[in-house]
Amino acid sequence: MRRDALLGQMPLFALVVLVVVIAILTPRFLSPLNLSNVLVQAAVITVVAMGMTFVIIGGGFDLSVGSVVALSGCVCAAVMMKAGIAAGVVAGVAAGALVGLVNGLIVTVLKVNPFISTLGTMVLVRGVVFLFTDSQQVPIDDVLPRAFIDFGIDRLIGIHYLVWVPLVLFFVLSWVLARPPYGRSVYATGGNREAAFFSGIRVDRVTASTYVWCGALAGVAGVMLASRLQSGQPTAGEFYELTAIAAVVLGGASLYGGEGKLYKSVIGVFIMVTLGNGLNLLNVDSYWQRVAIGAVIIIAAAADRLRKRG
Repeated sequence: MRRDALLGQMPLFALVVLVVVIAILTPRFLSPLNLSNVLVQAAVITVVAMGMTFVIIGGGFDLSVGSVVALSGCVCAAVMMKAGIAAGVVAGVAAGALVGLVNGLIVTVLKVNPFISTLGTMVLVRGVVFLFTDSQQVPIDDVLPRAFIDFGIDRLIGIHYLVWVPLVLFFVLSWVLARPPYGRSVYATGGNREAAFFSGIRVDRVTASTYVWCGALAGVAGVMLASRLQSGQPTAGEFYELTAIAAVVLGGASLYGGEGKLYKSVIGVFIMVTLGNGLNLLNVDSYWQRVAIGAVIIIAAAADRLRKRG
C-alpha cells in the first residue's frame, strides 16, 4: 500500500527533482521575477489541461483545444469591441463550449473515433479563425477596453489575476469530479464503457459532457490569453493540445480512460512549463527545446503504456 502511494506521487517527485536541477544549473530560476513568469506561463495551459483531464478520464481525446483557444480569444475581442467586456467574455467561453459540444456529438452520435474527429475539428476551427479574422489580430486599429487589458497584467496581493483564474477553477472542478453521481459516472465511463452502460449510466451523455467541459475551459483559456496579449491572435494556442495531453499523462492519467486527478494534471503542467523555462534560462536553442518537449511526450506515453501493463 505504501509503495503504491509513493508511486502515485511520482509526478510530484519528478517536478521537485527538475526544479532542484534547474536551480543548480541557473540560480536565476528561483528569482521572484522568474517564478512569477513561470506562474503566468502555466496559468493558461493549466486551464486547458484541466479540461483535457475531464475528456481523458472519460476515455476520450481532444486535439482541437489549441484551435479553440485561438477562436475564443478572437471572438472575445471582436464582441468586446461592440458590446463590452462581459459580453465578450461570455461569447469567448460560449464559442469554446459550442466546439466542445460539436466534438461530443460527433463522438457519441456519429461514433467517429475521438482522435480523427477532434483532428478534423482542430483543422476546421483553425481555418474558421483565419477566415473570421482575415488572418489579422483582433482588434487591428482599435484598443481593447482598459479593464480587460489590466486583468492580463495587474496583480491581487502580489499574484497576477491570470494565476487566480486556474486556482479558483481548480477547486470548483475538483468538487465537480468528486461529486457523485457525475464524477463517479465520468470515471466509470472511461474505465469500462460497457459496464457503465449496463449499470444504468447514460454513457453518451457523460462522454459528450466531458467534451463540453474541455471546450468551455479552452474558451476560458482563450479569453485569458487575449487579455495577456491585449488582442485576439488567430495563431494563438499552437501546440497547446500536445502540451495539455502530455501534462495530463505526466500527471498519471491513463490514455485508456478511467484514471486521473486534477491536481496531478496541474503538476504535469508545471513539469512542462518548468522544463521550457529552464531551457530558456540556459540559452538552449528553441529547436532543441522542441526536441526535449517531444521526448517528454513520448516518455509520458510509454510510461502510461507500461503502467497499464503492470
